[in-house]
Amino acid sequence: MAEPAQVDARTRTGAGTPPSTVRRRPKNRKAQIAAVAAEAFSERGYHGVSVDEIATAVGISGPALYRHFPNKYALFRHAVNELTDALESALADLDAGSGEDPDDELDRRLLAVIRTTIENRRTGGLYRWERRYLSGEDRAQIREKMAAINRRLGHSIARLRPDLTDADYVLLGTAVLSIIGSITTHRAPLSNRRLQQLLLGASRAVVAVPLAPAEHEHEPTPRAQGLAVSNKREVLLHEAVLLFDARGYHEVSIEEIGAASGINASGVYRHFPSKAELLAAAFHRAADRLAMIVGTALSESSTPAEAVDALTDVYVRVAFEHSELMSVYFAEIGNLPAHHRSDLRNIQRLNIEDWAGLVGELRTELSPVECRFLVHAALNLVLDVGNVMHFRATESNRLRVRQMMRAVLLGTAV
Repeated sequence: MAEPAQVDARTRTGAGTPPSTVRRRPKNRKAQIAAVAAEAFSERGYHGVSVDEIATAVGISGPALYRHFPNKYALFRHAVNELTDALESALADLDAGSGEDPDDELDRRLLAVIRTTIENRRTGGLYRWERRYLSGEDRAQIREKMAAINRRLGHSIARLRPDLTDADYVLLGTAVLSIIGSITTHRAPLSNRRLQQLLLGASRAVVAVPLAPAEHEHEPTPRAQGLAVSNKREVLLHEAVLLFDARGYHEVSIEEIGAASGINASGVYRHFPSKAELLAAAFHRAADRLAMIVGTALSESSTPAEAVDALTDVYVRVAFEHSELMSVYFAEIGNLPAHHRSDLRNIQRLNIEDWAGLVGELRTELSPVECRFLVHAALNLVLDVGNVMHFRATESNRLRVRQMMRAVLLGTAV
């Protein structure tokens, strides 16, 4: 038997420490860091997350994190690439032979994208809203990956609808990816099985849309230019929205907003006490426009079907005329001051509920939650498809987007 002194010495030196208490670095540490970072970036934005916060969430120190990623940007770039690589891989594994039934091929590819997006739902919004923070080369690489994904879907669509043009396939592929990706913009719960069915049905309805003939134009249609606005507050708000949309809220300074408006920084503060309050004013402006859309559509309609038609008509017109404002409205809510954020989330939720209520009256087979998912999908595709169209406000473009919205909401190609 060992003497007491010997036992104490061994305990102090750690010689008797059981092997199970020895800490070893997990082999998947880099993947753990990447997963935590992707979720944090998706939830709070690139600028809203620090490396130390990510490290703490993983249970390591900041210097330990840097052994895997040299800086926060490298983490961000890795997270965005992980998402697009997962989609590319899911589709590449399903490349079909020429003898496969076209309907089966499209369904398999759509379900591959849907399942991958559901698996990455908590991080899937990262590319959509944070891609502006990628460098030019990295952004081009991500765009090429997304274009390749779109081409694979377009190939399947072309087998079903050989009468369309290459541009049409890109448009429909964009709409489908937008419908599926819309689940990353909100947190409404729905079982995976039902969610897959719902997204597949909405995607197939859009693929079947009898697209209105495209107007062939060599140059983008310029927006109508009205009289110059002399109200300095309105000028500031307009220029701020353009800058926020182009570069992201955190990349724009008060001085830049003032310079774009022809006003010095101190003059800006006479109208808005902070950049955050300027962003809040933009949000309230967008919320007011959306509330007006719903109010007008409901007051001028006698049936739910008429109201849905009126809503889609007016919404598409406003989205094309004020695309930068609508983009900022859906992208930058996380950067609002807390009291504004809470109020505006409630306003957004009520707006969705108004749309979903009408859809529910027309599609009684759906639950209220399922109707909300479809509304999110329909609104989402307006900005994504509109962006591919460069928001050229031709009658053909607006009609095509309205057709897609109604197909999602009503479940049939109209």
